[in-house]
Amino acid sequence: MGHPRKALRTTTVGAVSATLIATGALGLAPAAQATDAVRFVDIAGDGGTVLKANVVTPPGADGSRRFPLIVLPTSWGLPQVEYLAQAQKLANSGYVVVTYNVRGFWQSGGEIEVAGPPDTADASKVIDWALANTPSDARHIGMAGVSYGAGISLLAAAHDKRIKAVASLSGWADLIDSIYSGRTQHVEAAAVLDGASLVTGRQSAEVRQIFDNFYASNLSKEQEMIDWGKKRSAATYVDQLNQNGAAVLMANAWGDTVFAPNQYADFYEKLTGPKRLELRPGDHATAEITGLFGLPNDVWTDTERWFDHYLKGEDNGIDREDPVQLKSRSRGGYEGYPDWKSVGAARKKIALSGTTTIHTNVDSGADGGVVFLSSILDQIAQAPPMASIPLLPRRWAAVWQSEKYRSAQQVRGTAKLHTTLTPTKESGTLVAYLYDVGPLGLGKLVSNAPYTFHGRTPGEPFDVDLDLFSTAYDVPAGHRLALVVDTVDPLYIEHNPSGAQLTFSSPANDPSYVSIPLREQ
Repeated sequence: MGHPRKALRTTTVGAVSATLIATGALGLAPAAQATDAVRFVDIAGDGGTVLKANVVTPPGADGSRRFPLIVLPTSWGLPQVEYLAQAQKLANSGYVVVTYNVRGFWQSGGEIEVAGPPDTADASKVIDWALANTPSDARHIGMAGVSYGAGISLLAAAHDKRIKAVASLSGWADLIDSIYSGRTQHVEAAAVLDGASLVTGRQSAEVRQIFDNFYASNLSKEQEMIDWGKKRSAATYVDQLNQNGAAVLMANAWGDTVFAPNQYADFYEKLTGPKRLELRPGDHATAEITGLFGLPNDVWTDTERWFDHYLKGEDNGIDREDPVQLKSRSRGGYEGYPDWKSVGAARKKIALSGTTTIHTNVDSGADGGVVFLSSILDQIAQAPPMASIPLLPRRWAAVWQSEKYRSAQQVRGTAKLHTTLTPTKESGTLVAYLYDVGPLGLGKLVSNAPYTFHGRTPGEPFDVDLDLFSTAYDVPAGHRLALVVDTVDPLYIEHNPSGAQLTFSSPANDPSYVSIPLREQ
């Protein structure tokens, strides 16, 4: 069932990516050396583990008054100088800022726990240290971070009532729904994380075993891995977070190939306190990256506005804006919505009629691209992964198309696939793709998602319901939408036995369709 050679190849890709990430992070180091206001310190984390940290205080702070505190845990694989440009900005605006390298990475002690209980406890220890050693105000504490720091910040706010505001940027709320959605391993994303941690940190034995079981498709360990991931997911503790009442800002990118936006949107809906959700074009952490170098950046601007209002009490209007802010992949400008369910409130179905059988084990040419690179191209040049829809081999790809649209269709939110599937084997994987198809048949990827099944009776049909990854994309007038389904994509581990076939049908009493969410005009 496993694909060790594929895992090895992607892990190699991850190691190369990690080296590039680490090199970019080190490029920030001179800024730290040039900043006189930065103080490098050691903080005793949970169990006495040494956490390497730095502190930036407001200009002129002399101990005569207290300032709001912001704590910034580092991203996966990056050193504590990651946030110095933003820390200096925040300090100049009147915050005490403590950024620290999470355990297991770089010069901090301990082993990588992947946001486990020791990481959550570390965050509280850093707050304890800051209150004792800086002019911080215990009544006004915030946490923020990118990626790994984002996930830890959400978890910490659920476990520490002192945290009053959070900015979770390109993070996760549900770890399993992020890299194991549709019961399918997101192998390229996992390989990048694995490779980065091997280059820049020290994995615990437990984490190494989790990665190995993940790559090997070890179903006997599936529930154990799910339980491990749930313990590291803020969604598990949403009731505690709501009870604590922290104001939560979440920002992510439509094309995030590590933490897809769906799981953020689902979590956002469960929050009952002050909250804001921002989604923009890009891939994992690419929307925030220019801000790490001190350049103008929408994400970091809104992060500071969020803290200004909920920690300083400034009346800057952020609480009166529509709390859901989206930017389309196709055009500039933000759209505001009162809540997530108002995004894509109108829906249009494309019928998936007839009966279609495809063979497995071959990549048809439709795929989700390459982790990081494809969505970055889409962010910068509006050039998502493409495929010639008429040329896709129907032996390995099922294709359905809409009519030509007379007017532009503004896809917003989560497309939903419903179909009836009959397999010839007990296990299998399919990947669904939604394409914007131009007059010449060239399809631009709008969204995709994988789906895996195990333990099915060969020859017996069953229902498949699959949410594609949420997006915001404008389909031009004169174009069509196409749904393509095949069985192999380099982004995911597939579970199709050799020679397997999948048959898609549309019974009269349960028609198959893909439901497209559209912005109300």
